[in-house]
Amino acid sequence: MGSLIYGSASIEVQFDDRVLAHLQVVMSAKLRRGESFFFSWFDTPAIGDGRSAVWIDSSIPLYFRYSGSRQPNLNKAWLEEMAISAGSNQGLVLTEEPNGDQVHAGDNSVKRKNGKNGKDAAKD
Repeated sequence: MGSLIYGSASIEVQFDDRVLAHLQVVMSAKLRRGESFFFSWFDTPAIGDGRSAVWIDSSIPLYFRYSGSRQPNLNKAWLEEMAISAGSNQGLVLTEEPNGDQVHAGDNSVKRKNGKNGKDAAKD
């Protein structure tokens, strides 16, 4: 179980390393483009079983701390779903991982369907 540490160490949220790897790809792509967004997730019953959200902005330090040393394979379908969610008015909402093709962690490109002609358009 790794941690997402945002801003000061007072905001530290634990996620599975596999989830963190996917979040890192999607969040870094948005922040490289200078895009801020909300990120929300459902809390575990141990801390209240509610929902939490933070505003992600490039001016606030973001730190991904992994508990394991191996980079997990990335699920292309999940990356696409997360990238689309992050671009919506609601922001990036963490959902369960769908079944889909996996890509290696070294391939950090995110692709979205282009609405006009249905072709894939690469997004960094």
